[in-house]
This record gives sequence, C-alpha cells and structure tokens, in this order.
Amino acid sequence: MSFLGIQVAVSNHDMDSRVPSSSFPSVSSMAEPEPELEPETEQESVPCLISCTTFNILAPIYKRLDQQNQSLRESEFRAFWLARNQRIIDWLLYEASSIICLQEFWVGNEELVRMYLERLNDAGYTTFKLARTNNRGDGLLTAVHKDYLRVLNYRELLFNDFGDRVAQLLHVQLNVPLWLNQRTNFERDILIVNTHLLFPHDSSLCIVRLHQVYKILQYVESYERENQLNPIPIMLCGDWNGSKRGHVYKFLRLQGFESTYDIAHQYTDSDVDAHEWVSHRNHRGNICGVDFIWLRNPNKSRKPLKTSWAEAVFSILKYQLRKASMTEFDAFAFLKGDNHGDFITCSAFLEALRQVNLTGVPSGLSFQETRDLWIQADIDGNGVIDYEEFKQMIWSATLSDREGQEEDYNGNLDSSKQSTEEGTALGFKVKNAALFPREVEKGLWPEHYSLSDHARLTVVFSPVKMQCSQSRRHCLGTN
Repeated sequence: MSFLGIQVAVSNHDMDSRVPSSSFPSVSSMAEPEPELEPETEQESVPCLISCTTFNILAPIYKRLDQQNQSLRESEFRAFWLARNQRIIDWLLYEASSIICLQEFWVGNEELVRMYLERLNDAGYTTFKLARTNNRGDGLLTAVHKDYLRVLNYRELLFNDFGDRVAQLLHVQLNVPLWLNQRTNFERDILIVNTHLLFPHDSSLCIVRLHQVYKILQYVESYERENQLNPIPIMLCGDWNGSKRGHVYKFLRLQGFESTYDIAHQYTDSDVDAHEWVSHRNHRGNICGVDFIWLRNPNKSRKPLKTSWAEAVFSILKYQLRKASMTEFDAFAFLKGDNHGDFITCSAFLEALRQVNLTGVPSGLSFQETRDLWIQADIDGNGVIDYEEFKQMIWSATLSDREGQEEDYNGNLDSSKQSTEEGTALGFKVKNAALFPREVEKGLWPEHYSLSDHARLTVVFSPVKMQCSQSRRHCLGTN
C-alpha cells in the first residue's frame, strides 16, 4: 500500500522490520566469552554484566517523508509513526539493556508516550521522560531495569539556551552482587546522563554545544559535592551532534571520559582518520559518527574543569582566527586591537571575543565566563597577556588529553588480589560494543534501514575494583 508515493507497509527487506529472531546477536551474546575456570576460581572472579543502549529514535515531527516536499512529516500519518515506533520498542525489549537512553522522544504525543511507558514498565523498567523547553515537541526518555539498577535520585537539567536543550541525570545503584562471592559492602553507585546537544548548523554554534557539555559537567560536580559522593563511575549517553574531530569530543577527553565504542574496538585518538564507523545520516545526506556512550572511571585523573573549559574555548578561538587565514603574529595583533604595546589588555581581549561571535550573541559566553578565561590566560596575573602567554594559552591550544591523566583506562585490580575494600572503588571494563545496523561500523549507511536516521549503540560492561587514592576521594570538583 502506498500514499503519495510512500510505502505504508514495511518491505520484507527492511532489516529492522522483521520480528527479532534467535539469529540476531542479543546483548548478552555480545559479551566476550570468559575463559574456562575451575569452580572455586569462577566463584571468586565472575562478575555480573550490565548493558547500556543509546538511540536517537527520530521524532516523527522531524522525519521527512518527501525530499521534494520538506514540510511533509511522518507525524501527520499515524500508521507510519506508530508502526515504526512499535518496531523500535520491539528491538529495545529484545536487546533488554539494563539502561536505555533515547533522544528525540516525541513527548508531545500522548499516544506514543503511553505506548513506550506501558511497554517498558511492563518489561520491568523504571522510566523518566523530559521535554525540551519552549514546547519543542521532543525530548528525552531514560529507562533503567529494576532487576539490575535501583534509582536513588533523578535530576533534570534545563539549559535554557539557544537550542532549548535539556539533560537528565540519574543516580543509580546496582541491584545485583558485583561478584558471586561478594562478602562485604561495596559502593555500587553510578551516575548516568542522557542528553542531545544542539545540531551545528554552522561553525559559530560550536561554542553552544561546548557550553552545554560544560554545564552538564558543572552540574555533575555540584551533585557530587552536594551528596558528598566518593568517586563513582559516570556514563554520559546520547546524541552529541559532533564527531571525534570536534571540540566537544576533545573537551570530554580532557575530563577523563572515554568513548566506550572506541575502547571496545581498540581505536585511539591518534588514528581518528582511520575510524570508519558512523552513526547518523543527517537531513543533508551526510553520514557521521555522533552517538556516544562515554565512561569515566573513578581512577581517572583529570584537569580541573575550568582549566579544560578554558583550553577548549581557546581552541575554538584559535580555529576561528586560523579560518580567517591569520598567522600567529596576525592573531596576536588582532587580539591587541588598538593597543600599541606588546601585550593584550582585558578590554581588547573582550572586544576580540565579541568580533568572533564568542560573546555579544544570545548563544555566547557570559561576562563571568570571559573573566574566567582572562584569568586563565593571564598566567602571571599582571593584568595583561604578553606574547609568551598568548602563545602558551591561546595559540598553542591543542586540547591534548595526555596531561592530567595518570592511570590506564582499565587500570583495575583483580578482585582476587585485593585484601581490603579500603581505597577501592567500583569501576567498569568495556566488554563489547556494537552499532546497529552493523553496516555503519564500516562507514556505510544501508538504504533499507528505516527505524531512524541514527544507529543505536549498545555497550556491555563488567564491574571491576579500582584503586582510588584517599586524596582523590576528597578533591572532586576542585578548580
């Protein structure tokens, strides 16, 4: 059956239209096989597994049905959006991840909301939905399975910015024993964030997306202080609307976060051009990798948040100046403005930020943030930025994640070798990660895929014990 040339019934070759069968790899089967162990050893070391899925499900109000008529959206045809979303739920329940984070959830449609909540609740999930501000129509949905996780707290982050974006923060606790022989109490808390950053319609909006991530991390640090939390694992899930070459990716790396998909597939930052995977085909027809599940284990050392933030903003400033074909000397002269001395004054610095649209626009930096940047750049605190400070803080801004990270990502300690719980914390090892449809892992976007314009990402974790120095347990959020 077709209407306006659009097929209503899903074709047989649509890879996500079929009822899930046993031939499809389930989440549990994604985990690497454990080596055969003696019964006594197995009782000591075999951990539980948890899994997390993030998926931008493409809200029907945004799904275009006709390239020649961009105003024709799926939301106008109930049969279309209902069938597609029923298939999405079928797959989510078949995979049965412990944590499900959805973006572009159509909160404005009561029937769709009810369908998701009822089916997820019936399957044992606790659900939380959050609409974007200013009645945008879509939002976020996060679901955690009661058999694996208990929700201790839930918070909503409203950015109230140019893109009306939001985020959800869940403080959860593992409901299952971490190890089969666990005899002592062990902190099992995790922080989970679900978000969807602004789409970068042009390069001037890079600062907005960076700002959104900065707000999330500020809030996480504030929540940790408020609740006097010891270091615990943090997962950031969602559609980040930016690739591994972008400022947001590098900023998160500075803060100790790792892309779990890249860990599972042993990709490194140094070979970013060799990474083939994609997760999104946007409305312009471009394919790119924008969907991430980030993990920061509690043993990760990192730079103070304000320091990383300043480096990220200076990197954007440098990018804007180089885009204008400025050399190092040209850039210094531009930042000096009308000043005849060999230094940059605060007023000239603020004016330069305005000229490159980092301030003076609704999506720009606040006055306090620009003052913080100035303090970071004025290393000796003498009230001006000389040429050496300019080179060190602005022109040499590379967002390297090597500094301030002392320990290996999977720097865990074998639980059988630990004689005491003192000085240890819960962490996670990435067992496996997969994108669906699987073609996207090779940089290909299958034309017959119709569930969304995003791939879904599922990651399997196993808990590990990690060393965490007592000094680090008391320095969270220091700047």
